[in-house]
Amino acid sequence: MCRIAGIIDKSSQQLEEDAITMRDAMHRGGPDSCGIYHDADAGLVLGFRRLSIIDLSNAGNQPMQDEKENIVLVFNGEIYNYQSLREELTGFGYHFATLTDTEVIIKAYQCWGTGCFSRFRGMFALALYDKQKGEIILARDHAGIKPLYYYCDDECLYFASEIRAFKALKNKWKENENWKAYLLLFGFLPEPVTTLKDVLPLERGSFKIFDVHTLQQRKAYYYRQRFTEDVTNFETAKDLIRSTLQKAVERHLIADAPLGLFLSGGIDSSLLTLLAKSYKKDQLFTLSIDFDESDFSEKKYQDIIVKQCGSIHQSFTVTRKMFFDDLPDILEAMDQPGADGINTYFISKYAKRSGLKAVLSGVGADELLGGYASFKRAAIVNWVRPLPGSFFNLADLFTGDSYRKISFLKRKDAIGEYLFYRGYFSQAETAALLNADEQEINRLPGLIPLPGLVPGLSKGNRVSYLESNLYMQGQLLKDTDMMGMWHGVEIRVPFLDQDFADAVHQVSSLLKFGHKQAKYLLIESFKNILPREIWDRQKSGFVFPFAHWMKDDSIFGSENKLLNYNFKTGRLKWSRYWAYLLSQQFDKNTKPSLLRTQESFRCEASFLRMQESY
Repeated sequence: MCRIAGIIDKSSQQLEEDAITMRDAMHRGGPDSCGIYHDADAGLVLGFRRLSIIDLSNAGNQPMQDEKENIVLVFNGEIYNYQSLREELTGFGYHFATLTDTEVIIKAYQCWGTGCFSRFRGMFALALYDKQKGEIILARDHAGIKPLYYYCDDECLYFASEIRAFKALKNKWKENENWKAYLLLFGFLPEPVTTLKDVLPLERGSFKIFDVHTLQQRKAYYYRQRFTEDVTNFETAKDLIRSTLQKAVERHLIADAPLGLFLSGGIDSSLLTLLAKSYKKDQLFTLSIDFDESDFSEKKYQDIIVKQCGSIHQSFTVTRKMFFDDLPDILEAMDQPGADGINTYFISKYAKRSGLKAVLSGVGADELLGGYASFKRAAIVNWVRPLPGSFFNLADLFTGDSYRKISFLKRKDAIGEYLFYRGYFSQAETAALLNADEQEINRLPGLIPLPGLVPGLSKGNRVSYLESNLYMQGQLLKDTDMMGMWHGVEIRVPFLDQDFADAVHQVSSLLKFGHKQAKYLLIESFKNILPREIWDRQKSGFVFPFAHWMKDDSIFGSENKLLNYNFKTGRLKWSRYWAYLLSQQFDKNTKPSLLRTQESFRCEASFLRMQESY
């Protein structure tokens, strides 16, 4: 796990200095060492910061080159099957000087070219410079677990693991004028939206090849999500889920540095912990978060798993005071604004304090196997969509947040469906908060591509696709990476192992989603080890008591009418208010703060007038 950056710009007189600036803006994600590679003739520089997880020696430092110095690589992530690939490549006559997965990538490229990417099982974002071909290749893993952003025009190419690297290079980088609207609609910035103009994420499961002399580019996909209905027998499905998840967990435990698991007490983290125990019998580390507020405490469920597996466990209590004390650092850690991620900030902070460098997380299970309420609400979409347009226009007049979301279904596309499930502010509300035209807001979500969305997907698979490509991709994985790396901790996600995800996508949607109980297939597959107390209860999710904490007028100001409206009427959830604060104060050129401007007060007044008119 590392941070990478690079520039191609033959006109620059300070190319190496600029690359170092970008690289070191991300130093929190690579505290162990750093490196630089400069090819003056090509006008190319690659920068690297390292978080040592595999082969902790200096042999694992990057940029790394092959013996003849024709291939140069900077790489962020882990290739979990690197040992088997190494054995295969050794059989073909390749020799290795290190024990790293980084060198395996270089040899795999020499052997299979860009075909190597489809052979990797892991998470990665990389830049590979092929000097003989005069090309640089940017590639990203199948699920987009690791981030990689780039900017390219006719004269230069910039890329980095974080948006903050671009800001550090050019303090006046032009802002994407639409990012606030996306944040208010979604609660996060869905890919390919960023806060900076023309700075884009590389699409997951793809690679781009740039000619280092002309900057001409070509793109290709090596992985696409596919849903089938091939597995229709329930016992066969359970066997498939068991075998592929067990293998995924075993892969994800590979490390030469201390590794542990997040244990929230829910089904996903509990299952990963129980499976990990079979591979790490003596040194299984787990950590949890607890609260003084008993309604939010999951400690009794965490203790059940700790007792069953005998892990070396640490629990940390997060208080209201700690939340507000750390709030400035939380905002600085946000490479891109999002209404979630604070929980990941704290658990990563305590993982670092516990001496862990890598941890396993349960991200992905809900999206793949039907853990969200959206899977149950899908039937409403089919029922409501045929209603006349006047009905959707009236939906903005509803007082309840859930009912008002029906207005999103005036859009007849997949984005409207997703926003019905998870949208924050309606189009009309967003326009009022930004003092913008509602029709302009309505047009924005159409800019988000959803590659591979098959119109004929069944409702469960369709929801799974939307949750994976929007909420998980734009919110959860982004939070996981930026908050973990802010503390120098690598977060691994076994449920997104490619072989496991592919196996889930083969199972009939009826077997996956045709039951009242959420994640029924996952529970039934591992009922022999999952305690009943863990799976036979209402899903609550891992949440903080933010609504309670955010009532404090001394933090947000008693003059804050929007906040008072929130808690006096109960019509505005804390997460929506938090997204609004970030939309107003996540400044592109300075450290974010929660100080509000006169313009924000005017927008709040406009929003409140609209609400009162209902």
